[in-house]
Amino acid sequence: MKTWLWIGSCLALGQLAFVTQAQAQEAPVEESAGGIGEIVVTAQKKSENLQDVPISITAIGGEALGATQGTSLQALQSMIPNVQIDNFANTPQSAVFTVRGIGVIEPDPYAGNTVSIVVDGVPQFFSMGALLDLYDIDRIEVLRGPQGTLFGANTTGGVINVVTAQPKGEFGGHVKAVYGNYNRFDVTGSIEAPLVQDVLSLKVAGIHTQRKGWVTNVVDGTDLGRKNLDAARAYLRFTPSSDFDATLQGEYVNARNGSPIVISGAYAGEAIYQAPGVLNMYVSPCAGGGQCSAPDKYFGANNSVPDESNMDTWSGTLTMNLRNSGLGDITSITGYKKFRLREFTDQDGTPDFKNDTYRRTEGWQFSQELRTNLELSDSFNVLVGGFYLKNHYDHIQAYRLQFAAPGLLQTNLQDQDNYSISGFAQAYWQATDRLKLQAGIRYTHERTISAPSLITSIGNPAGSNYTGEGNTVIGSFTTGGRKAWNNVGWKLGADYEITNDTLLYASWARGFKSGGFTARVGVPADGATPFDPEKVDTFEGGIKADLLDRHLRINLAAFYTNYRDLQVAQIYFDRATNTQGNRILNAGRAEIKGFELETTAVPVEGMTLRASLAYLDARYKEFLYTDAVSGQALDLKGFRLQNAPKWNATVGVNFAIPLGNGASLVSDLSYAYTSSKFYTAILDTPRSKIQPTHLVDGTLTYKPEGGAWSIGVWATNLLDARYLSTVYDSPGYGGIAGYAPPRQFGASASFSF
Repeated sequence: MKTWLWIGSCLALGQLAFVTQAQAQEAPVEESAGGIGEIVVTAQKKSENLQDVPISITAIGGEALGATQGTSLQALQSMIPNVQIDNFANTPQSAVFTVRGIGVIEPDPYAGNTVSIVVDGVPQFFSMGALLDLYDIDRIEVLRGPQGTLFGANTTGGVINVVTAQPKGEFGGHVKAVYGNYNRFDVTGSIEAPLVQDVLSLKVAGIHTQRKGWVTNVVDGTDLGRKNLDAARAYLRFTPSSDFDATLQGEYVNARNGSPIVISGAYAGEAIYQAPGVLNMYVSPCAGGGQCSAPDKYFGANNSVPDESNMDTWSGTLTMNLRNSGLGDITSITGYKKFRLREFTDQDGTPDFKNDTYRRTEGWQFSQELRTNLELSDSFNVLVGGFYLKNHYDHIQAYRLQFAAPGLLQTNLQDQDNYSISGFAQAYWQATDRLKLQAGIRYTHERTISAPSLITSIGNPAGSNYTGEGNTVIGSFTTGGRKAWNNVGWKLGADYEITNDTLLYASWARGFKSGGFTARVGVPADGATPFDPEKVDTFEGGIKADLLDRHLRINLAAFYTNYRDLQVAQIYFDRATNTQGNRILNAGRAEIKGFELETTAVPVEGMTLRASLAYLDARYKEFLYTDAVSGQALDLKGFRLQNAPKWNATVGVNFAIPLGNGASLVSDLSYAYTSSKFYTAILDTPRSKIQPTHLVDGTLTYKPEGGAWSIGVWATNLLDARYLSTVYDSPGYGGIAGYAPPRQFGASASFSF
């Protein structure tokens, strides 16, 4: 009852805002040209106006993405209510997405995902490489809350739906160049050429981006964290008739970046701590013993491994649409992806040779979705389909513990297969002119086969052997097993049009994340027993309103989530055996509640105001936890979930100043706030706490009449605030910290044809 009262009070707030604005609308309003434009999304696997979709969703168009000057999904961090987009502290190629407090902070694929990244209809199973490179994007849709009915398992937190700019069958293209500090240079562009008019069209898009790192290596003065990436995507679109189209697309990404940066966040006396007085050592950001704090100048250290993190990705997608068939509008999406990652990490982040890591991963996935949208009557339609996913990966992590014994090497080998098949149906009934009801169900069968092993050996004390080949083996074991899970998820919902431009909605959705086996093992027990699936029930209500002749938009969603058997990654270090262990634990239950408020206003022609406010209360309700270091049994009821800040807010203004002759000067200024959060420490330790962040970004762009070209200047983190972005806390062993980007600025030029 308290839950429904809480949701009801938040809805009342939204209704109050609506009533207030409706009253204001009764007063005479000077009509201005152009209100808030319609945004078309495919959040329910069909094209709809954003304001008609009864889901808490944020959509960002390609032009707005370009204005962020970011080249990956991480550019959206702090921009979207109740969404965190990060990476693991010492594996920047592995994405960490957390939506409404639900996420996985674990770099290896065995842990799975709770937020699904979907690219042109294809779910991306692996978190490695999931911080997608952004170029030639039509839009990104961020769906909050469980989306299991339409998007399948492992979407308990939500979905990030990326839609690339598809061919249009017309000749045209664009090119954009960006130059900035840290020797940044980007070139993006695309070109489309019809091969057979109105039948066959070819499009090619690409990106090159490079920059130096902003962390200085105290060992030799070089920069750490450089980036150098090339990617190309090609489409071939076939449209022989108005009832059928097929698009074949392929992409290759070549990343040749600097190795992961490790900042020693250790306290005095911990294993990776660099004693004071050693040549070139920098001050630890966690040296005070409490919460870590970023310095004015960023320093790190790498003296024992090559400075490289190389990743190659190949992917292909075939999408076919058949309309007006006897079985409805049929869509088939076939996807394949393969990747290879090789990277080195100086794990201690000090000028001493203490410990480091060599990681190599190869993986592939194949998926097939087939669905049809059946219009059974003027008021009733149902989406019915099936989905199949098969993936496999091989992984080696060679971890050298030089501080424990010269030449000591622990080599973890992972070999895992995952298989999933599901069937789903989502029905919509227009009960009255204004009331629509929906119900969906999905059955999923998943299976995992895992065979991880650990080999402990002694080799060259100088540490030149990264793979352990030829070493003297002093111990080994193999663990793992196979397990299958079945699940039924569902969604029930209703939405009601109060007016033509105001939608009130409510829903109950159950989501599911599959179980699995821990694969990065330190002892046989780590991977011998599977961890159980987790389940999520989310109750959500909201209001979407376009007011004042579509010059004001207010979207409010409130939610309550009952989170059961949630999977929590535990990384620990047993100093008695010099062994790093990893386990996925099932916490008993957590409770999450909050709201998201997003507003947009166009008070006068040429000016757009935007703001958002999100609140999140995410806490364990049942979690009896045994600390791996002390062996103490703890009751974590009331502890906050990881990567779940209580508040985040944004405010921004975009203003186009007419210059005459059709030219304009477009300015954009934005501010984003995220409150403090805990990161990679189940016990919410002081060292794992990330400070509140305040970020200001701005752009100034000149556009001539017609807008065929533009030039501009830009800056991110305009005030040059210094923050930590990640902290991995392992008490008794050490801390690993990562820094958020400092101020970046530069100029850009674009041309369309």
